[in-house]
Amino acid sequence: MKTFIFGEAMLEYHSHGGAGLRYGGDTLNTAIHMARRGCDVAYVTAVGIDPISDALVASWVAEGIDTAHVHRHPERSLGIYAIYLDPAGERSFLYWRDRSAAREMFDLPGMEATLEEALDCALIYFSLISLAVVDDRGRSALLGLSNARKAGGRAVAYDSNYRPALWRNPSEAQVVSSAAVSAATLGLPTNVDERQLFTCADSEQDIANRWHAMGCDEVVVKAGEQGCVYAGPDAKLAFPSHRAEVIDSSGAGDAFNAGFLQARLGGADPAAAIEEAQALARETLGHFGAIFISGCGSGSRR
Repeated sequence: MKTFIFGEAMLEYHSHGGAGLRYGGDTLNTAIHMARRGCDVAYVTAVGIDPISDALVASWVAEGIDTAHVHRHPERSLGIYAIYLDPAGERSFLYWRDRSAAREMFDLPGMEATLEEALDCALIYFSLISLAVVDDRGRSALLGLSNARKAGGRAVAYDSNYRPALWRNPSEAQVVSSAAVSAATLGLPTNVDERQLFTCADSEQDIANRWHAMGCDEVVVKAGEQGCVYAGPDAKLAFPSHRAEVIDSSGAGDAFNAGFLQARLGGADPAAAIEEAQALARETLGHFGAIFISGCGSGSRR
């Protein structure tokens, strides 16, 4: 069965340079990694009707992604972001996304059919960025889909990627993220995002406990060099990280999510799924960009 992944794709300018058309997006990176690992993945977003949008969609088709739910906006196109790497491989960003088509994807013809099909798929996945770039109607639609799936015993995965610049204030982001946690069955937060969002110093286990208390059954808290913590209905496990050369930290969390979700969909237990997730994240840390896209540069987490 298919996985539906909701989010925004953007054009990328990378300080490292490189030829070709670059693009990125947190959920798009996860979708590409999962498709490359044999998963049946549909990416749900909106792009323009221009040649650059056409080229990006064609490249996703070549990756094996189902683009039947990539909707076309007649007046908007893709947002743009710039990524700068410091000597340690850490990144910072600038964005130009006011005219991004993805902001109005839930207003486009065809989205109702997408939501109906996504109701019965194997898994849906989205992030706090997915919720940030759309309006209240879009958030209501995506959270409504998630709650309906959860009520029917179907899987919903959520990552609380927090980007303060996308929100009017932290309180708004807290409310929206908490609603998403309550609607999810599988959580993939990062400790840094959660601490920044809630202005706290919670441990990874504290974060997992908070997500459990809000109704998310299975939680993996990513902690970078410190590894990760898994908390499920029957187990609480800590996993150390493995040494990796860091060339570019872009997209490591997106890759982790892809490895974990792909493995769990394939029937792996949590420990085996985390091993897969960490291996894919280490691979991503070892090259520029979140993913290598032949002929098109690389994508990045943003």
